[in-house]
Amino acid sequence: MNIKNLTNNNRMITASLGNFSVLEYGADLSLSPASAQTGFFMSKMGVRRRQVLINMDGKNSAVLQAGAMQWMLGNIELSTNVKGVGDFMGKMFKGAVTKESAVKPEYRGVGTLALEPTYKYIILQDVAQWGQGMVIEDGMFLACDGTVNHNIVSRRNVSSAVLGGEGLFNLSLSGNGVAALESNVPMAELVEIELNNETLKIDGPLALCWSANLEFTVEKSTRSLIGSAVSGEGFVNVYRGTGKVLMSPVAPTKSLFSATNSIAPRP
Repeated sequence: MNIKNLTNNNRMITASLGNFSVLEYGADLSLSPASAQTGFFMSKMGVRRRQVLINMDGKNSAVLQAGAMQWMLGNIELSTNVKGVGDFMGKMFKGAVTKESAVKPEYRGVGTLALEPTYKYIILQDVAQWGQGMVIEDGMFLACDGTVNHNIVSRRNVSSAVLGGEGLFNLSLSGNGVAALESNVPMAELVEIELNNETLKIDGPLALCWSANLEFTVEKSTRSLIGSAVSGEGFVNVYRGTGKVLMSPVAPTKSLFSATNSIAPRP
């Protein structure tokens, strides 16, 4: 196999972990004259196309979000990884409660697998570094090694779902392997907080992912409702225990590049 012009002066590998790499476009060159000015300023602000490349060596498999594959080269086979009606219904439930695709296709073989470009930032994580696993915010999952386990975790109390802004269920990844996550905030602006039997309180849903063994609740910022109202903080998301949290302190993770959908749509 020989791939030419995959990387050049405008496309380069900016991150790699395991068999996963991130290909980033310096600028959108295939623009019309009407959108060229917007595209120029987008590139200057780091709003660029990025896509994941996966090296399939025959020893590993890759699980993708449905519809994420753009092209593949080599002897690579696809399976839906559905073992029966019961398994399918279970996957449908997981997809419904986590805003992920119900069935995630699994690719095996030898070759190169390229995912659809995205304007979101791509974060590569070693799942084993998260101990018992990592809980991720809804909609962040893009791809992972086939050795990574997928589980659904629920809130320990209803208050954390109703008031926390994180939903009642989240996808948890555990085991060994690499996970590729789509983030609205670049890694350079994320803060990693390590807790050692400590407590972290965050005003709003700013945590992108956190250790699965941490206890997550929503509590009043002060001991009384009046005090919370006076302080202007109200309720805060609380993470307790030993583990780590990847947090975005600059903008809520819900505020995505929605405007770019009309400015420079995905190919």
